[in-house]
Amino acid sequence: MTEAGFEDPPQVDLRTDRAHSARVYDYLLGGKTNFPADREVGDRVMADLPGAREGATAARAVMHRMVRRLAEVHGIRQFLDVGTGIPTAPNLHEIVQSVDPSSRVVYVDNDPIVLAHSRALLTSTPEGRTAYVQGDLRDPEKFLADPAVAGTLDLNEPVALTLINIVHFLTDEAAHPPVRKLLDALPAGSFLALTAGTGDTAPDRAEIGARRYAEAGIEVHMRPREGVERFFAGLELDDPGVVLINRWHPELGGEAPSPGLADEQVPVYGGVGRKV
Repeated sequence: MTEAGFEDPPQVDLRTDRAHSARVYDYLLGGKTNFPADREVGDRVMADLPGAREGATAARAVMHRMVRRLAEVHGIRQFLDVGTGIPTAPNLHEIVQSVDPSSRVVYVDNDPIVLAHSRALLTSTPEGRTAYVQGDLRDPEKFLADPAVAGTLDLNEPVALTLINIVHFLTDEAAHPPVRKLLDALPAGSFLALTAGTGDTAPDRAEIGARRYAEAGIEVHMRPREGVERFFAGLELDDPGVVLINRWHPELGGEAPSPGLADEQVPVYGGVGRKV
């Protein structure tokens, strides 16, 4: 499903009676693509954890800074974004195509709510290209074989694989093998940009947040810093390494988080690494 010849997405059962991680995140970001079950979880999280909304905004903002740096500093023009989430402007392609209009982006997500809103992901510049593929991080072979991937990305040239706020919904056993398979499918010079939740800065806050999600049937697996660094094994880490996301290049323009944001309000590590 690409911008060229776009077809309306099929009708899907969004199960609006149940909280959904993408919709809860959308609510925390101040979005409108959410329902009472999602808002109930979000309200509980914000009541228990002051600053949770600002932390969610910071988690979105670091993606902007990562892909901008990948485009501006490292010259990457191809992006594979897995676990895209509900479209929130500016989307990834809007960031990188503002650097180079010829940039190409493939979005991948398994959530029906994203499919229902995928048209917003396909507003590419005429020089570039975007595509949306229904796929699951746990089954990379399947979505890599989708014709939209080959029609959008040249896998003989460097690609940035972006995994933003997704691996903390998976155990290590479920997350590491597919991440490694994706990296193995990309050529040298490609990058991994990844963020993952942690309990390092405020264990009590992390435990409360995970409990609120679990009560709604959403598993969350927080990792210590060394657990997040494992995803970058064999890669050359970009400066400043794996750090709390409010400390990852906060100087990069208007997408930086609030300077008053405390570490305990941003329980997420992030990093960028290059395949050599």
